[in-house]
Amino acid sequence: MKHGLFITIEGVEGAGKSTVIAAITELLTDLGLQHITTREPGGTPFSEEIRAILLNNRDETVEPLTELLLMNAARVQHVKQLIKPSLHNGIHVICDRFNDSTFAYQGGGRELDMHLLETLDQLTLEGFKPDLTLLLDLDVNIGLQRAAKRGEKDRFEQEKYDFFNKVRQCFLQRAQAVPERYQIIDASQSENQVKQAVIHAVRECLAKKRSMQVIAIERGNVHE
Repeated sequence: MKHGLFITIEGVEGAGKSTVIAAITELLTDLGLQHITTREPGGTPFSEEIRAILLNNRDETVEPLTELLLMNAARVQHVKQLIKPSLHNGIHVICDRFNDSTFAYQGGGRELDMHLLETLDQLTLEGFKPDLTLLLDLDVNIGLQRAAKRGEKDRFEQEKYDFFNKVRQCFLQRAQAVPERYQIIDASQSENQVKQAVIHAVRECLAKKRSMQVIAIERGNVHE
């Protein structure tokens, strides 16, 4: 496989993203496929500094537009410095959150104008998108109960039910609008059931990617 697969994991707080990422990592390791894991905001030293600014609790109110611009700034650095170079070198990339979270949190939760988000997304990514997005869907109350067990809450985790419910609904709307990229996983299932659903989705995506690249080779259209 000459070009890596880009897989993103999305969902509300407490949906179990870390467990799912570990399952994907184990699968790719067993298959002998080179891969890395990363996260948003973050992924590079500079983007991790922006992450700290965004997540740290503070007395000052952070304006939604400020939050949005910082998210996109971190993403530019992340994509240019880590994600795209890795993919071009045939390394699969598993990312804990990506631009869907921006639409869900800053668009759905913060209620910023979606046209503005689309414009910034195009400026930031220039049409670049994941091969597969796994949306771990979970009732907000259950997710918040799970998240409460993790210890001190960051600035986002301190938001209330209504905020996260809007986030969840936005995730679902995006997933339903582009079913060819998304797989909605019922995160209320047992851990083993969730893992099996995720592994099945990733295997299917790997097979599809491999098939497309074989066709490209046969047509002489492979680009490094």
